[in-house]
Parts: sequence; C-alpha cells; structure tokens
Amino acid sequence: MLPTPGLPSFDYIKPSSPSEVTKLLLKHENAARLFMGGTDVFVRMRDGFMCPKILIDVKRLPGMTTISFSKRKGLTIGAGVDMNTIARHPAVIENYPLLVQAIESVASYQLRTRATLGGNLCNASPAADTAPAALVLDANLVLCGRRGERVVPIQEFFLGPGKTAMKPGEFLSRIEIPPMPAQRGAVGRYLKLGRNAHGDLAIVGVAVLGYPDRKTISGYRFRLALASVAPTPIRVPEAESTLANALITSETIGWASNAAMETAKPIDDVRSSAAYREAMVRVLTKRAINDVWSTLNKT
Repeated sequence: MLPTPGLPSFDYIKPSSPSEVTKLLLKHENAARLFMGGTDVFVRMRDGFMCPKILIDVKRLPGMTTISFSKRKGLTIGAGVDMNTIARHPAVIENYPLLVQAIESVASYQLRTRATLGGNLCNASPAADTAPAALVLDANLVLCGRRGERVVPIQEFFLGPGKTAMKPGEFLSRIEIPPMPAQRGAVGRYLKLGRNAHGDLAIVGVAVLGYPDRKTISGYRFRLALASVAPTPIRVPEAESTLANALITSETIGWASNAAMETAKPIDDVRSSAAYREAMVRVLTKRAINDVWSTLNKT
C-alpha cells in the first residue's frame, strides 16, 4: 500500500484586518493562499497540486462568519460561513430554499461543517454545485482589496476553470443575494447527476427558478443555470426567453430543454463523455422545469 502523503510545511497567519490580508497577498503573491474551510486547499496541498508557503486565515475578520436578512435588502452571507450553518438558517430555509437544495448536494454533511459557500464559489470549478443557484438568484460578490470594496455580479465572476474576476490582493468578504422576485411566488429546483447518489462531483447540475411576471406572454419568468457542462457555470438565456415568450406547455418546456442542451459545451473526462452530459442536460432541465411549473400551478 502506498503511503498517504502529508502536508508540506507552511506558515499560518491570522490577520486582524482586511487591509492586512491585502498587503500579505500582494507581498507574497503566488506563495500565499487564503484559508476559510480548508476542504479544498488542504486536499490539493496533500496531493502535491499546490505548495503555498503561507496560509492566510480570513474567517475571523468582521462579518466573515455572519448571516443577515431583511425583506428590503435580501440575504447577506459572510464568505467564511460554513455550508451547514447556511442551510440551517431560518431565513435561508424560508426565503431561499433553492440555495439549501444546492448546498445539501455538496459532498457530505461532515465536509459541509467546514466547507464554505465563499470557498466553493472562489474555487471557480465548472462543477461547483452552489454556482448555478447563485447565478439564478442573481447574487453579488463583495470583494475587498487595496482600494476598498467592490461589487461583482456573479455573472461576471467566473472567467474559466479556476479563474475568477478577483484582482491581485483581493479576497471575497461576503455574498449578497437580493430579495426573491415575486417574494413568496418564486419556486426553485436544483438537480444534480453524479456517479453515485451522494458526495460526488456533478456530471451535470441544473438550477431553475420560476416566478409570476405579468409582463411576459406566459405570465411567468424563469432563470436557468448549468454546472459541469462548460468552462464555467453558465446561465441559459435562450431557454429563459423561450419560457417567457410562449404559453407554458409540454412542447414549450421541451424547446427550453433543447435550448439548454445546445448551450452546453461539455468535454469528455474521467467522469463522463460530452455526449452523455449533453443528453442529461436536456433530461434534467426538463425535469427541473416541470417540477417548478407544477408547484407554480398550485399557488
């Protein structure tokens, strides 16, 4: 049996202010890594994919582990809040059940006691389960840097596998999610296909959010996002337009599902072929839209 590799040596720093974090990141550049939950960085260090000399623990900075909600402003989640805390928060359960679904599909309960929403988004994995939910919820990411804070819409955050819009010296401080459209009239669904029932990376992930909108022909508006089928998590505007501009029928849902399949640009990898991913995008999108539509019809 091969021995399990250990962690390389590193310095652990717990800064007391955002400006100290920025200075450390700028000074040490590629030698420094941010540390929140550690569920990804420690695995990569153990397996030799990265070897940072410094880990910067940002969890104890003000606001990093807090959750707040108001009907006017929406939901604010510190980047260092662990996933289980988010999924158990009463305001999240009541107002953002789609986010709960996405979080509970990530790995295992034990891992989610450490894993953070901020870390899952900042890893910029095309297969990140929380990314499609964040996309359809129109989340904004608040980044701290040498010039203070700036807000980046989630649609502009992912640039490629492992690449984000964060500039040198910046780190994610919080995620802001606006109030749900149509308030209690919105319905969401996240569906994930993996190689096993629990704990696996997504082969395909589909998030759908639907809500009443009298300005559309259908009387409803839908938002759709996909994971693990393109270089980044993506929205599907063609499918969204289809569902807004025609009466919602099985045929319309089929058109939207086809549009999602055509938008996807998957690759072959060890977990799945591109052809299988494309087919499953259509299947899961159709299933998710039908689930959302069925619930909307009952309200």
